[in-house]
Amino acid sequence: MTKSYFLTFLLIGSLLFSNFSFGQLSTEEYEKLDQSLGQTSFFGGHLTGFMLYDLDSQQVLYEKNSQIHFTPASTTKLFTLFASILVLNDSTQTFRYVSKGDTLQIWGAGDPSWDYLDLPQPDFDSFFAPYDVIAFSDSNLRSTPFGAGWQWDDYLYYFSAERSSLPIHGNLLKVLPGKSNPRVLPTRFQSMVSTTNRDIRDMERDFHSNQFYYNPKSYRGREDYLPLLTSPELFVSLASDASGKTWIYSPDSLPENHQLWRGAALFPILKEMMLESDNFLAEQLMFMVSDRLFGEIDTERAIEYMTESFLTDLPDEPIWVDGSGLSRYNLFTPRTMVGLFEKLYRVVPDQMLFELLPTGGISGTIENEYKAETPYIFAKTGTMSNNHSLVGLIRGKSGRYFAFAFMNSNYPWKASLVRREMEKVLSSLRDML
Repeated sequence: MTKSYFLTFLLIGSLLFSNFSFGQLSTEEYEKLDQSLGQTSFFGGHLTGFMLYDLDSQQVLYEKNSQIHFTPASTTKLFTLFASILVLNDSTQTFRYVSKGDTLQIWGAGDPSWDYLDLPQPDFDSFFAPYDVIAFSDSNLRSTPFGAGWQWDDYLYYFSAERSSLPIHGNLLKVLPGKSNPRVLPTRFQSMVSTTNRDIRDMERDFHSNQFYYNPKSYRGREDYLPLLTSPELFVSLASDASGKTWIYSPDSLPENHQLWRGAALFPILKEMMLESDNFLAEQLMFMVSDRLFGEIDTERAIEYMTESFLTDLPDEPIWVDGSGLSRYNLFTPRTMVGLFEKLYRVVPDQMLFELLPTGGISGTIENEYKAETPYIFAKTGTMSNNHSLVGLIRGKSGRYFAFAFMNSNYPWKASLVRREMEKVLSSLRDML
């Protein structure tokens, strides 16, 4: 190329660039967004990744650090949602069973519904009615009560309930409100409540046993939930109390000739998991996915299957460990989160998807944020110490929807401050789109 041709090429290129439109963003808007996420902005003080994607044109409109892995926290539940919709369809896996005369033997399949929240209940009474004895086996359970990479000191908190093949009461103890002589449910645990002189404001559980303590001088008396230390022996006792039937623990292997009971609707579980970011439901959903795929409960195996069968085309291989996002071993990039969300967007009907996504100023974990006369953020949050992410849809002033992932790690501030600064960026972006 001669020098004159080269200069002409540069001139044409500069003219083209001056009129270049970054998808829906003008050059000025692109630069404004870039500055709001740049080194001199609030987000320059920690690691931030962002991607904005046009679902119609299938073009990336903006990205910053979209190739870097972040701790996703509860945005991991989008992966669990994807697996659940593809594998479970419309109903739960409740248990597998065989019957022998007046005895029913069951193997739990992961259904979390039994006396948990206001979820629709499987009709256990009718199913168990013909039998005098119910034998329970957990021989099909491969996963542990806690997931890999969970924090051990979360054992005190409701959001870290143990996993099991057939939970009851959400594997939780309910502490009823009241300042004196606190009462608990199930009532069989009342005798295991004692006082302590330790400086605690709420009831706490012993690390190694289902013994519970409160300090009468500092006890707040609020309603609370505490994870139970699960075991098959405890489960059959609780199930006996709940059903009025005789339950025994009989860890026999699951025979080849057995039947499956799918006892409850799936959608209410998905909705509760997504709107309230319920970790217990997310973990049990992956249990059910595994049971549907393999006839045994193994979250690691189910994740491996989903990754190799449906997620090989994501921009970066997801490091996906659990169903809830409690594990710090999970690592996803913003562009992988957008890729996964686009799959959900293509697979899930619009009305269903919007019911499942928390809506800014309206519902779920962003009910008190992203408020606007016309809702514009529909997204899943993910928060743990020093990490906060938001993944989902943003509706522009044009009325069009765009997928985005906004991920933050290693910040030294409160998450509330990060959320406020994110809201400034996203509300400004809404006005551009």
